[in-house]
Amino acid sequence: MHMKFVAEIDIMPHKELLDPQGKAVVNNLSHLDLSGVTDVRIGRHVTMSLDAASEADARQTVETACQKLLANLIMESFTYQIKSA
Repeated sequence: MHMKFVAEIDIMPHKELLDPQGKAVVNNLSHLDLSGVTDVRIGRHVTMSLDAASEADARQTVETACQKLLANLIMESFTYQIKSA
């Protein structure tokens, strides 16, 4: 019997790497009269619905998807949470 799960995945550039999109946002906030923002990091959020025999199997699927397809591990890291759907 399979259960339904939803994984919420966040993929972000490594902290050590320059984030040109984030830097552009910080630089342009002053044009909106917004101050006090010292850093912005821009990444991606992925919601994945899946069927799996267990939460452990769902975690393995998400890990594999992130490592082999969703994230570029040279430049990005990922975190995720899995919930029963």
